[in-house]
Amino acid sequence: TLLSKNGFQVVDFGDGATALAWLKDNTPNSMLCDILLPDMNGSDILAFVRQKPNGDKIPVIAATGFAKINDREKYLEMGFDGYISKPINTATFVQEVKDYIEAKRS
Repeated sequence: TLLSKNGFQVVDFGDGATALAWLKDNTPNSMLCDILLPDMNGSDILAFVRQKPNGDKIPVIAATGFAKINDREKYLEMGFDGYISKPINTATFVQEVKDYIEAKRS
């Protein structure tokens, strides 16, 4: 809702399999990916995206409730371009997403 209200076109999926099916025929401009999905890990989605033509240019941001001391570094090392812990801060969330997208494109 926050992203939609701020000009983002959002496509939402309830599980990883549905997201992967969509990604087979579509290439997003950017992605916000939960790490813990009902049927797989968000890193599986990241791996699929990175294998697409120009997939390395797509900003993929991890969103997760895993917020231990080294989790941010762990997910960035996995290849995510950004990391946002839950619960999100509604006052800064949209700007954080924009900043990660802009940093990837710079």
